[in-house]
Amino acid sequence: MAVTRRNILKDPAVLQKFCDGVNRLKNDFTGPTTRDVGVPGTVQKISTYDLFVVWHVRAMMTMTPSNPDDEGRNAAHRGPVFLPWHRFMLRQLELNLQRVLKDQTFGLPYWDWAADGELKPADQPKSPLWAPTGIGGSGKPITTGPFVFKPADPTSFRVRIATNSNSDPVQVNRGLSRALTAGVSTLPNKRATRDALDDKPYDAAPWTVSSARFRNRLEGWKPSLGLHNRVHVWVGGDMSPASSPNDPVFFLNHCNVDRIWEAWMKKNGRVYLPGDDASSELKGHRLHDDLSSLISAPTTPAAVLDSTQQFVYDSVDV
Repeated sequence: MAVTRRNILKDPAVLQKFCDGVNRLKNDFTGPTTRDVGVPGTVQKISTYDLFVVWHVRAMMTMTPSNPDDEGRNAAHRGPVFLPWHRFMLRQLELNLQRVLKDQTFGLPYWDWAADGELKPADQPKSPLWAPTGIGGSGKPITTGPFVFKPADPTSFRVRIATNSNSDPVQVNRGLSRALTAGVSTLPNKRATRDALDDKPYDAAPWTVSSARFRNRLEGWKPSLGLHNRVHVWVGGDMSPASSPNDPVFFLNHCNVDRIWEAWMKKNGRVYLPGDDASSELKGHRLHDDLSSLISAPTTPAAVLDSTQQFVYDSVDV
């Protein structure tokens, strides 16, 4: 039976379960070691949560393919695969949260940032999401909420995998950093999300950050800092580098991005481009190409276009 993904600001029980589940995954050392996943430094077990951080970094640093004209298109971003890859990643996190929470009915919640984007700029960082009873606010490190670093408590939330200036993964041991509004003063609003639903087809040549179609509008390259990208910059801190899944709000952001994609598909059909007949230069982004994977067996964009047997949203009114 499909689980329901709910608005985290409208369901306190879901908020509490999400935070509890994240902290459990941070202390779930049932997987590989840092050496196994190519993180240099002391060989030690890596938590299930931190595997998602490494997965994201690796995908961002895998060019698909590497050529002078791809504008940084990689295995998860800057190209058509952006939405399918993140849907795949979200589902793997959801399954792992269900496992540690022992609750097969748990659905990953989303943060409707466009609703907060309707507030005055000064009020946006005052949303209940950033309260101590939410997920905490700004700070380097943050000092409120459920993800506070306590040096003497090895079970407290801590950033263990970050990236250096070359975007390579490195081992650290510190608290979570956020800098709300430091990069940009406002979140995307509802008009911007509604406008995206009218943009079609899904994607088009040159299949990069220069594409002027739905995927690129939602990813946030055209217009510049449009939707998803603006949220990352607005949150700042650990949401800025390739290791952005360090901040649990990463998943709340991307769940909302996925919700917008679901709304687009309900309006325009479960269609995806490019197809299998596209140029080999688009390998990794075509309909039946394998998606980059670290957590489970790979899947394809075609396999995730209709996930309604696995999850649904309480609302796709964006």
